[in-house]
Amino acid sequence: TDIGDLDTAVHIWEYKGYPALSTAYSTYRSDPEYQRLHQKLLPLLQSRQSQVMLEFQFWPTHPPVTKGGVYELRSYTLKSGTLLEWEQNWRVGVECRRHHEEPMGAWFSQLGELNQVHHLWQYSDLQVRKEVREEAWSENGWPETVLNTVPLIQRMSSRIMLPMAFSSLK
Repeated sequence: TDIGDLDTAVHIWEYKGYPALSTAYSTYRSDPEYQRLHQKLLPLLQSRQSQVMLEFQFWPTHPPVTKGGVYELRSYTLKSGTLLEWEQNWRVGVECRRHHEEPMGAWFSQLGELNQVHHLWQYSDLQVRKEVREEAWSENGWPETVLNTVPLIQRMSSRIMLPMAFSSLK
């Protein structure tokens, strides 16, 4: 990440269901090359976290229209029991934002740290991010989305990320 949790790598991997996830885990755990790399990297790591998430049906995941730029991963820890209310409000909110930019995806946690929502956006640069977010306030429905969802949030964060040299997003 460039802004937010520094010296942090974020990997978003897509699997077609739990069987595919189990197969991938099994493959990694039994691969000698992966095991050697893992052992080599362990002393360099301060912490690791993993979550299994599902995408929101109203906000399907898709690759960026263009590659490069900056990516913003916004993360929210919601109060327990408020996910459906958050989703209902964001069904309206994401349509408001789509008038200015196409979101890359949104997910909610199923395993790992629960009550979490993440959404990913791409911008050509930070100035465009600022302008797009300011323009959204003029959309009918966006101020209400923010007003209705802020009380549902316990904690929120934003990371500005740059794709690494090996990333398909570069």
